[in-house]
Amino acid sequence: MSTSIQSGDLFNVKGLIAFVTGGATGIGLLIAQALEANGAIVYIFGRRQQSLDQAVKTSKNGNIHAIQGDVTNKADLERAAKQIQSAHGYINIVFANAGIGGPSLAGLKPEASIEELQKHLWNWGTEDFTHTFAVNATGAFNTVAAFLQLLDQGNKQGNVSQKSQVVVTSSIGAFNRRPGLGYSYSASKAAVTHIFKQLATTLVPYDIRANIIAPGFYPSELTIKTLEEREKTGWSKSEVPAERAGDAQDIAGAVLYLASRAGSYVNGNVLVTDGGRLGVFPATY
Repeated sequence: MSTSIQSGDLFNVKGLIAFVTGGATGIGLLIAQALEANGAIVYIFGRRQQSLDQAVKTSKNGNIHAIQGDVTNKADLERAAKQIQSAHGYINIVFANAGIGGPSLAGLKPEASIEELQKHLWNWGTEDFTHTFAVNATGAFNTVAAFLQLLDQGNKQGNVSQKSQVVVTSSIGAFNRRPGLGYSYSASKAAVTHIFKQLATTLVPYDIRANIIAPGFYPSELTIKTLEEREKTGWSKSEVPAERAGDAQDIAGAVLYLASRAGSYVNGNVLVTDGGRLGVFPATY
């Protein structure tokens, strides 16, 4: 067994086969780019073909490949798994990254009366609330279920020293006692965080690991309005101690750590990357 502690060996992902849901935009695209730029073969999965095509064009080595589909459709996930099985016969890592926001408190005044609060909450559609869970929790769970045999084959292939792994993009919203993006969003992220902790236990006999990334503010469709505002006002330490949003290097560091030999001893872990934000608001973390 190699005992090299050179960074190029520890964080090497060359030849890794990866699948990233929601990989055409936002954090998912940053994940795909970080892996592919460092030698991995990456399949991105998403609903919008145009966004997928644009993401493919950003590849450094021609190894970002697009598969159109929806994580709420099990047939789409099964088709994606079969495509990768036909191409490679195995996979090493699956990122369940796809997510949506759901009903939020946007538009509700901080000093809202109890009547205004009730009206705002009551006007949320039940389907909108539960659809957030369908994507963020059930979709992530089904993504894992679709790829279990291919992940097992990844271990048998032995093309990398680290064991196969599933990683979910959760959120610090899972631990935030303030609703932030909304109750359904935060609750769905808390749910999927716990699901992946349970998967870490369930999958022990099969040598498949499960870990969680919990980002704070990163560029995405969910955060674009806040980021645009902060470009004008800046970030205060009371909001984010690092006084900035996360960037491509920040998420790449987290991803390359978990995906490589460097993170091979990690299982059932929540990796928070938020510039210290969880330390400055009421949290359950």
